[in-house]
Amino acid sequence: MTRKFRLALAQINSTVGDLPGNTAKMLHYLEQAREAQADLVAFPELAITGYPPEDLLFKPSFLRDNVAAMQKVVAASKGMAVVVGYVQMEPDVSNAAAIGYDGQLVDTYRKMYLPNYGVFDEDRYFRRGNVCPVYIINGVAVGVNICEDIWYPVGPIAVQRAAGAEVIVNISASPFYAGKRDFREKMVATRAADNELFVAYLNTVGGQDELVFDGASLVYDMNAKLVARGSAFAEELIVVDLDVEAVFRTRLRDPRPRKENPTILREIGASKVVQISAQRPGPQQPLPSHRPAPRVDGVEEVYRALVLGTRDYVRKTGFSKVLIGLSGGIDSALTATIARDALGPENVVGVTMPSRFSSEGSVGDSQELADMLGIELWRVPIEPAHLAFADMLEPYFRKTQPNVAEENVQSRIRGNALMSLSNKFGWMVLTTGNKSEMAMGYATLYGDMVGGFAVIKDVPKTLVYDLARWRNQHGDPHPVIPLASIDKPPSAELAPGQLDQDTLPPYDVLDQVVKAYVEEDWGYQDLVDQGFDPQVVRQVIATVDRNEYKRRQAPPGVKITPRAFGKDRRLPIVNRYRQF
Repeated sequence: MTRKFRLALAQINSTVGDLPGNTAKMLHYLEQAREAQADLVAFPELAITGYPPEDLLFKPSFLRDNVAAMQKVVAASKGMAVVVGYVQMEPDVSNAAAIGYDGQLVDTYRKMYLPNYGVFDEDRYFRRGNVCPVYIINGVAVGVNICEDIWYPVGPIAVQRAAGAEVIVNISASPFYAGKRDFREKMVATRAADNELFVAYLNTVGGQDELVFDGASLVYDMNAKLVARGSAFAEELIVVDLDVEAVFRTRLRDPRPRKENPTILREIGASKVVQISAQRPGPQQPLPSHRPAPRVDGVEEVYRALVLGTRDYVRKTGFSKVLIGLSGGIDSALTATIARDALGPENVVGVTMPSRFSSEGSVGDSQELADMLGIELWRVPIEPAHLAFADMLEPYFRKTQPNVAEENVQSRIRGNALMSLSNKFGWMVLTTGNKSEMAMGYATLYGDMVGGFAVIKDVPKTLVYDLARWRNQHGDPHPVIPLASIDKPPSAELAPGQLDQDTLPPYDVLDQVVKAYVEEDWGYQDLVDQGFDPQVVRQVIATVDRNEYKRRQAPPGVKITPRAFGKDRRLPIVNRYRQF
């Protein structure tokens, strides 16, 4: 009899700390998997707690409640197997996967490779595992491991394959950044082919603080052929039948694994085989034909990540509506558009706050944007407050030359107005600064930096334009961003005739230097050797370093690059290291 294995991958959006809500969602998807007659249903890494739970893991009550929630999910697994990501308490705290069958807890796998780089700090919380188990479910040998474990070519998956695994189920919480999906798909396909088995890579989905998880779960066969792909940025139950007999046939023709050094595998971890259930007699009802979800790449994947990250941050923190200061420029226009797509037009309020330096075009562009988006627009002129501040500070400023201090008064008035409206109505303020500005400190503390969430904080200015143009060509309705907002030269409009280019290098140059210095750790000489103007390089490096204190006081925002400002890049504020 040809052996088939029906696998269900529950690509769900957990909320950190919402143990009852996460459990209820898992029970719902478990029931769907049962209706599909799945042999096994898997849930993502730390699905019970949400990922990453961070210092909640220091609370004994949280750990105990997470175990109780896991037990509820396992108890509901009548007639099937389940893999549940949770935190194991005994003998030590571990990032773990509970394996249940027919309502009983059978075993627990403990994650072996704990990432401690970038946004990860799992060594702070967990003890690594040392056993690579294989479970016989419906007569099929299934290895279970967790996220980082699969990224190593010779790791737990190799030990499990040597112990007879025919299917690997890897439960993950892999944060998004632009371009990562291509690398991930190649890695999973390579693991499947190198180990001659099916690899199911289940990724969580949703936003958590600065992180976005993109889902797009994968199943590859032993020939590196894509069997299934989950939707990007959406919850979904992926159910697929695996022809496990093909694994046996493939391995018969390949002598390479027989020549491996077993000592190397033993150094990785011990293996064990756990019998759970024999092969089920008789065929199952065939599944409907499955077509892998389409890939989402390029500008579109970034836009969808920003929408999901904004939606989840606002809703998971308990807010229903947002406020955005609209200047008529591209940054606030893109931020408002993302918010509208994330929350609906009825939950977005734009506020235009003209000053004596605001052009009529900027005010008009803000109104046009609001009309095109279908959002409400409030007009709060700041001239009365601006005059009051000028009078109040005049005795102290009178013997000085006007400079950025006078300009920033306007930005701080606007920030005060937005936060007053937020305080009055209970709506979150979304800030509008981009990564290029945040790198250079081209923002005002307690002014345009005030707010609860910085939607495009990790989006370079050149990508802001690409996103705006892409959105104007897609979505419903489109276009939504006035062409004038895209085409006009960027300006803070805090002084007569002011333009960004008066202070900053051209954005197409600036973004290249910031990427190399911030994301890739290039030094001064590296950049000069690559042909960048030494004066521009000195300006960028010095300004980025000097403004670390500002970025520490900025609200969180969606991570979309390999290295974002925030927990991804941790430089000391007090820092006297200089390269020139």
